[in-house]
Amino acid sequence: MTVFLHEAFCDHEQVVFVSDEAAGLKAIIAIHDTTLGPALGGCRMYPYADEEAALRDALRLSRGMTYKAAACGLDLGGGKAVIIGDPLSQKTPSLLEAMGRAVERLAGRYITAEDVGTTVADAAEIRKATRHVVGLPVALGGTGDPSPTTALGVFHGLAAAVRHRWGADSLAGQHVAVQGLGNVGWHLCQLLHEAGASLTVSDVQASRVAKAVATFAARAVAPESIYAAEVDIFAPCAMGAVLNDDTVTRLRCAIVAGAANNQLAHEEHGEVLRSRSILYAPDFVINAGGMIRVASERDGYDQDLVDRGVAGIGHTLLAILQSAEAEDVPTQAAALRLAQTRLAQARAARALRAA
Repeated sequence: MTVFLHEAFCDHEQVVFVSDEAAGLKAIIAIHDTTLGPALGGCRMYPYADEEAALRDALRLSRGMTYKAAACGLDLGGGKAVIIGDPLSQKTPSLLEAMGRAVERLAGRYITAEDVGTTVADAAEIRKATRHVVGLPVALGGTGDPSPTTALGVFHGLAAAVRHRWGADSLAGQHVAVQGLGNVGWHLCQLLHEAGASLTVSDVQASRVAKAVATFAARAVAPESIYAAEVDIFAPCAMGAVLNDDTVTRLRCAIVAGAANNQLAHEEHGEVLRSRSILYAPDFVINAGGMIRVASERDGYDQDLVDRGVAGIGHTLLAILQSAEAEDVPTQAAALRLAQTRLAQARAARALRAA
């Protein structure tokens, strides 16, 4: 396993390997870029196949958080933590406290939060060992579960994509395939159902699918069949890299817009989508709602400010889609340019102050 030569390294500022044998902790903290501020990103716990898979996930996720913060106007950098282990059988209070101590040793360069495999309650356990954690329970001064806000931002992004593609002012009548019915995917289904969209759903847990069928009158398909569902919109809301060599040619939709991080296995898959006339909503733009919400805890939660920021996701995405169309480039490229321009401007301003 290499770090500096890893394809996802992308000039990370710092990569920390964490071990606490007594607590059973093996983790990686990746800090990609702190140009705009301290690195913010959740702590994911997942039974990775090996350490290389964990490293790859940490590097890709932290880089995405940098671009997410830059694109949505937050004064934060990008980071991510991954814990190697099964959250259902290996997560303990002592493991979470050990993770908190690892975060504390970074002295504020990295701020953690909940993510896949961790919860608001877990953030409270981590808080026992560090103050550099957000997404806390309301009783501890936090804002609770950010999933509904992430889903709302995705909903605004879906509406913007539909407006750009078809000039429609509503999601009523749209057929959406939602891949993954975890917290964010479930909340997105609720919003879409209330807006009059019809749903096709899949999840690795059959009980979630059955509940969605009963609650939303959704059509269920097997996880491996969701890509080929004939729908208007495909909304990936599970794990990353789902748009790859195998899946992009199977899609039967006009728009891809969902909550999952790092949906493109490689940047060139954005060009493949464009060549097939499939409009792609860059994930780090459309799924920024949760980051906007938990980031607000640092300066005192302001509901109106958060609401405006989340609604702004649709406006930002629409501008990116229009720019990509005008310049005949993939939407991912247009979104990256927006984020990288803000980072470059911040670096230039910092250099001037130091001169």
